[in-house]
Amino acid sequence: MGNRFQDTDSDTESGTDGVTAATTAAMVAERFAQGAQYIGGRLRPGTSGREHAVVDPATGKTVHTYELAGTADVDAAVAAAREAFPGWAGATPAERSEALHRFAGVLAEQADEFARVESLQCGKPLKLSTEFDVPGTIDNTAFFAGAARHLQGQSAGEYSGDHTSYVRREPIGVVGSIAPWNYPLQMAAWKILPAIAAGNTIVLKPAELTPLTSLMFAQAATEAGIPDGVVNIVTGAGRDAGEHLVGHGDVAMTSFTGSTPVGKRVAEIATSTVKRLHLELGGKAPFVVFDDADLEAAVHGAVAGALINTGQDCTAATRAYVQRPLYDAFVEQVAALMETVRLGDPFDPATDLGPLISHAQRDRVAGFVDRARGYARIVTGGEAPKGDGAYYRPTLVADAPQDSEIVQAEIFGPVLVVLPFDSDEEGLRLANDTPYGLAASAWTRDVYRAGRATREIKAGCVWINDHIPIISEMPHGGYKASGFGKDMSAYSFEEYTQVKHVMYENTAVIRKDWHRTIFGDR
Repeated sequence: MGNRFQDTDSDTESGTDGVTAATTAAMVAERFAQGAQYIGGRLRPGTSGREHAVVDPATGKTVHTYELAGTADVDAAVAAAREAFPGWAGATPAERSEALHRFAGVLAEQADEFARVESLQCGKPLKLSTEFDVPGTIDNTAFFAGAARHLQGQSAGEYSGDHTSYVRREPIGVVGSIAPWNYPLQMAAWKILPAIAAGNTIVLKPAELTPLTSLMFAQAATEAGIPDGVVNIVTGAGRDAGEHLVGHGDVAMTSFTGSTPVGKRVAEIATSTVKRLHLELGGKAPFVVFDDADLEAAVHGAVAGALINTGQDCTAATRAYVQRPLYDAFVEQVAALMETVRLGDPFDPATDLGPLISHAQRDRVAGFVDRARGYARIVTGGEAPKGDGAYYRPTLVADAPQDSEIVQAEIFGPVLVVLPFDSDEEGLRLANDTPYGLAASAWTRDVYRAGRATREIKAGCVWINDHIPIISEMPHGGYKASGFGKDMSAYSFEEYTQVKHVMYENTAVIRKDWHRTIFGDR
């Protein structure tokens, strides 16, 4: 049974209530007619002299063309953020909280529009944007609206006996952040919300492939009454706008989400100016199935976890390690379930899986699979369907060596590799045997096995009997080559605040005991 690919034309095929890619593109053209840079509360064109097209990956058609940001636009955005910083940092926590609550309300009012544009620029199914990306972003905003009132330091105390100490949390200043193309709206939120909730101002550079919902997010912030200059968007190329933003002398902190190789370059630039640095990088998440697991649950979890967002997710299940008694059945059932997944028009409610972000990314994914044919077994998929979109069929690869490229490298596509293991020790060792450590899952009915997996797997998130769910209250971030620092949750404030120790002397004694070290005989 093959994948049921629907050859659709987004100009004619409609989603719910007649919403189409064409009608959404028309709305985008009108909304961003003034440009794709958002600086000081207003849209403006870029100044690089170079145009860039946002392309619908489902059809290959241009959605919107805009002028990229140049270094002058970055400078203007940083200047706007720097000017806005004293007023925003000086606002009370209650005032920032109220503004963020209004922000969440504006996002909720515009939820349908955000979902449509996110699906158009990314190619993700509308049901994913509607049920995951947009509500998750609204929830993040509501969370940080509350968290803004809980930026507390350590309670006051007389730790030396003669002094009272307390800790202040203070905003850092202007934050320069860079977000990727796979979840443009959610990544904009993850960068912007903790930064501004803590009293910082921000300049965000989204991926030039998918800038539209980041711009809409900034516009919504302005509509909510967040002051001009607090949230700025520069849409430009990484080598120009991105590197200039990271290296800018007035930017006090950089937060980057993207690939590990690019993260190393960001770190190199940021450390040269001694900036605070937060990195959320690549992943190669293991999916460990022990022999007592619920096989049906593990099969469904593996397919959903591997194919979420067409596999373009740094926490996606990419390496399934299955204890040998379940291995053959797992391979057979995962392949059969993958073959029922429906590819098609992202605006069609029946579509399960959209295209990859671009034809270049599709060809990159295909290259990994084609090279694996020489050393592994392609159980299902492994090909692109006919049509203009950047689609690739869900693919299961079995029996690859642990040290092979397809097991070790981040593919970022709808590809799951499955390998057997014998002992529990071997399964956990294989799970840790990559440079990455962002996320993982373990599948078992045994509470002791589950506890061991959570302790021994080196990853920032370990799920038990599930894979992918995230919540605003819990932190997201990795180990090893997956970076450092946390997004979401109150832990993210550790990235976006300076901790200051304040100490008061309480005795009014002129000569302190420690003065003896300077003039003890006088």
